Amino acid sequence: MRLSPPGLPDSRIAGLDVARGLAVLGMFVAHVLPDGRSENLADGRSSVLFATIAGISLGLLTGGPTPPGRGSRAQAVQRVALRAVFLVLLGLVLWTLGSGIAIILDYYGAFFLVLLPVLFAPRWVLGALALAFVTAATAVLAVAPDDPRQLIGGDLLLWLPTEWFVTGYYPGLVWLAYVLTGLLIARSDLRRRSTQAVLAIAGAVSALLGYGGAAVLGLDASAHSNTLAEALGAGGLAVAIVGVLSLITPPRAGVLRPLRDVGAMPLSIYTAQILVLALFRAAHPTGATDTEEWVLLAGLVVGSLLVAAVWRPLLGRGPLERVLARLSAPA
Repeated sequence: MRLSPPGLPDSRIAGLDVARGLAVLGMFVAHVLPDGRSENLADGRSSVLFATIAGISLGLLTGGPTPPGRGSRAQAVQRVALRAVFLVLLGLVLWTLGSGIAIILDYYGAFFLVLLPVLFAPRWVLGALALAFVTAATAVLAVAPDDPRQLIGGDLLLWLPTEWFVTGYYPGLVWLAYVLTGLLIARSDLRRRSTQAVLAIAGAVSALLGYGGAAVLGLDASAHSNTLAEALGAGGLAVAIVGVLSLITPPRAGVLRPLRDVGAMPLSIYTAQILVLALFRAAHPTGATDTEEWVLLAGLVVGSLLVAAVWRPLLGRGPLERVLARLSAPA
């Protein structure tokens, strides 16, 4: 008897899907909620959670706590590389639509490609690299220019790499730390209750150090500031959310099932959101009212929950998730 929808294996981690769904809907809030005088809880933190979970997914795709041995890793590396190229291309296409949103997908693809050499590194190496990016890289970004031309002049071939890793909205010099943290989590066996508890506690401590330390010392921990305080705060919060939701979510998600369904098809829903925002912006060339933006936000959230709730039981994977699955299928 089939216990899961077509194309959706029973091996999915319900709590991780719930966390991913929360990240996707949180990005809707960050993208659409009318701007106020201060940032809201979703600003920055949703995308950091999404990046951390992307690292976990990368680890699970390549064997989780039991990755393949040295002689049988080529196929896994190829699958990751193909996914990475697909994400880069999809992200670049979405940038052309004029949605007004800083697309994150091409950054993910670039990060995945850079991480291929350490994909199967020991956990201590992953942890050391993540710590290096959090500390040294935040110091480098603090003095790095915002304009790529100040680093590369008019060399167009270096424009995208410079944006992806130094001057862009999600600079890899810091954001690689979130992906590496996720990869480390996957290698530590997220299914174990002890791992989940450690994540909840360690993440909360890191968030307290980052945000609490910033408040006490007067440091900048605001969204997308890419400071050490923000990295510890937002990164720690992401880890804590993954740990807590993995602990409390039952195998079939229970009342959290709507979020789980969204989190099981994040690429399709994220892309659909960008298409909707592009159309909305085209229909409001001089800007929308706060009421119109609230209505749009409600439509995106409710629509995503309903579509995922219907699609997933009937059709399984989302359309773009099916493409990624084909790229990951053994040759």
